[in-house]
Amino acid sequence: MSADTPRRIVLLRHAKADWSQVSDHERPLADRGRKEAPAVGLKLAETGIAFDLALCSTAVRTRETWKLAVQELPHRPKTVYEERLYEASPGELIALLNETPDDVADLLVIGHNPGMHALADILSGSAKDDTMARMTRTGFPTAALAVVGFTGSWKSVEHGVGTLLDFWTPPH
Repeated sequence: MSADTPRRIVLLRHAKADWSQVSDHERPLADRGRKEAPAVGLKLAETGIAFDLALCSTAVRTRETWKLAVQELPHRPKTVYEERLYEASPGELIALLNETPDDVADLLVIGHNPGMHALADILSGSAKDDTMARMTRTGFPTAALAVVGFTGSWKSVEHGVGTLLDFWTPPH
């Protein structure tokens, strides 16, 4: 793929987690999260994006979200469980995106807040319709997703490079 290849990054925050008596990394999904995850999977399928790669945090709640959501997709992308997504800063997330192979056109990242919201904000130099206003108004609740489009190589991903194309939150 060339440097002017259109690409999309979908940033997905894990579904609602339980506040059980385990370490934060080991927290499972709550009942609501087990309902949200398939719903976000259906939304991912509705986008029509055929993901080339999914990067998923190693935390239990992100892996459970992905396991339930991916069942709704028409094809299962290659999935890499990435420890660096857990508690990553926006700068660390951009560095991770910069490592994405150039044969990947569409990337899904399943992670955590505040990183997913901050990254969507930082990457989006512009926005389609009212997507930015909706994201600002609602924050980035559990199982929310943002679709950011950009043109160029993954190494060129930086502040303001993209357009916020879509923002979705599950009905509660």
